[in-house]
Amino acid sequence: MTLQQLKYVIEVARNRSISKAAQRLFISQPSLSNAIKELENELGITIFSRTNKGIVITSEGTKFLGYARQVIEQTDLLENQYFNTAQPPQLHFSVSAQHYAFAVSAFVKLLKDYDRDEYEFTLRETRTYEIIDDVRDLRSEIGILYLNDFNRQVISKFLREGNLTFNKLFEANPHVFISSTNPLAAQKYVTLEDLNPFPYLSFEQGDYNSFYFSEEVLSTISRPKNIHVSDRATLFNLLIGLNGYTISTGIISYDINDNDIVALPLKVNERITVGYITRKNVTNSPLATIYIDYLKETILNE
Repeated sequence: MTLQQLKYVIEVARNRSISKAAQRLFISQPSLSNAIKELENELGITIFSRTNKGIVITSEGTKFLGYARQVIEQTDLLENQYFNTAQPPQLHFSVSAQHYAFAVSAFVKLLKDYDRDEYEFTLRETRTYEIIDDVRDLRSEIGILYLNDFNRQVISKFLREGNLTFNKLFEANPHVFISSTNPLAAQKYVTLEDLNPFPYLSFEQGDYNSFYFSEEVLSTISRPKNIHVSDRATLFNLLIGLNGYTISTGIISYDINDNDIVALPLKVNERITVGYITRKNVTNSPLATIYIDYLKETILNE
């Protein structure tokens, strides 16, 4: 087993494609396939399962990737310290999150602090199940989502099956995001009855479009006007253009959003616990640790 083989495996897992990984590694696809096959034979495990739709990381492969990433990260630190102080290694870091502005703010702070000539950072604002999937398969080190009394049992089951840990960031009462020009904007709080005339905006969840995977609490309530979107910018535009509303934590992060959106408390008996998920038995990288600190700092200052 060589460090080169470990790097190959990590790159294939990152791209979910041997052909794409080969292009990025500047080697032929057969050479990459053979190198991985030799490693699998040596270890006596199957790291990647080949299917018609591409490759899938096996449970054995997921465990192996956790160790491989740690070895490569430590090797990079050693090489940077003793062999190549003038050329720091390229940084890799990935986060998958529900559509929270504070997650973006913390990501911006991280990038500003680690502004180098070369890096590859990824921030995926994505669906709830895909967040769990990304962290389980080590495409992302950190996943950000919420739990409440309604979804906790189902989401916790998926976390246990994926060998993932939920780490609490904060608790909040539900708030609604509305346009600053919305007729309700001057109120101290709103009720579900107040919101009934306005379009309800929510993030669609694809194949896992279950109430339990919804990003918004109170997802089972029937509403006369419903709009499903896939990205935060579109949702905010519709909040303003259509006087719509959505339900979230109340943290807006005005450093990346303007004052066109306001958050009002929603008068309901609900609590939201927002946290980040990580793989069990996998040590956080230095970048992940710093990002978590920035998350806490951003939340505290909002």
